[in-house]
Amino acid sequence: MKRLRYIKYAIMAECVLLAVLSLFLCTGKDDTMPVSSGTAVVTGEETEKQEEKKDYIKWVEFHAPAEIMTTAYKLDVETYGEKIHLNWIDLLAYVAARHGGNFPDSAEKELVKAAQALRDGETTIEELTKDMEYFSYYQKAYSAILSGFVGEYKIQKRQEDGSLQWENCYGLKAFSPVAKGFYYEDYDDFGTSRSFGYSRPHLGHDMMGQIGTPIIAIESGYVEALGWNRYGGWRIGIRSFDHKRYYYYAHLRQNFPYNKQLKEGSVVTAGDVIGYMGHTGYSDKENVNNIKVVHLHWGLQLIFDESQKDSNNEIWIDCYQLTRFLSQNRCETQKDEKTKEWHRICDMRDPDIDKFLKN
Repeated sequence: MKRLRYIKYAIMAECVLLAVLSLFLCTGKDDTMPVSSGTAVVTGEETEKQEEKKDYIKWVEFHAPAEIMTTAYKLDVETYGEKIHLNWIDLLAYVAARHGGNFPDSAEKELVKAAQALRDGETTIEELTKDMEYFSYYQKAYSAILSGFVGEYKIQKRQEDGSLQWENCYGLKAFSPVAKGFYYEDYDDFGTSRSFGYSRPHLGHDMMGQIGTPIIAIESGYVEALGWNRYGGWRIGIRSFDHKRYYYYAHLRQNFPYNKQLKEGSVVTAGDVIGYMGHTGYSDKENVNNIKVVHLHWGLQLIFDESQKDSNNEIWIDCYQLTRFLSQNRCETQKDEKTKEWHRICDMRDPDIDKFLKN
């Protein structure tokens, strides 16, 4: 009997030991120990290091004046269809790489001179920039900002008899965010202090105007956000089809902020009326006008990696010069008295929408 008890105790002890050992191996509480599946446990510090190793742009400043952008843009359009078609983004990146992202008084002459050499076949953009260490960076950064602005499209144009006729075009297919014929005021207010909620810099551009002014989609894309935000009030977030740009339109009108047909996932064409100017926001309660001055806040966030979208590493750029550049292309609208909605007069067909829908 005594021997049987010893055997019984030995078996129980072995079972307990095996159970403890199994629990230890399965839980893997030691962060340096691989779990039973063979996948290494990654600590928070290691995750940050992995993020740092990812090869994508983490900071962009954009200082190109509207006048320089216009010069580069016109050269692009002038050479469309020629043997050597100048790329306006490459021209801007070339000047930026020469001056560390700045555009001195000599910038326009340098750009035009380089464009002429390219046009005459004396050099190529690769030869022109081969010794520029940071040209590739500026070319990628400026492409992220501007690649949806210029291209082929079809648009209705009014004829002498008043009818609308479709025409094939190449040129500026991005629009000012404020409809044609509506007055606004603005100045460069990027980075100024904001205090509601917490102290922070202003990461967008304000355009002051009248309540109900039609707000226009700058670029074609899809609605990623629609609704109330305690800072921006009624706001719309539209993502470009290449996912690189996120357009943020805020402080829209109380009670009637959006085009009624919009919802998350809706596809919009550049030039469409998406909402109406107001002064909602700065409130946890919805549909409240706590912004003192009626205006549109629009911002442009660059996204090179999805981890940047909603994080402490967001990239917002100064949109003042972009707004000045886009002012040359303002969409004409008219009001439907029955629905009280505003709509564009001349419709547009953007081939980027067809590509997006097919995919």
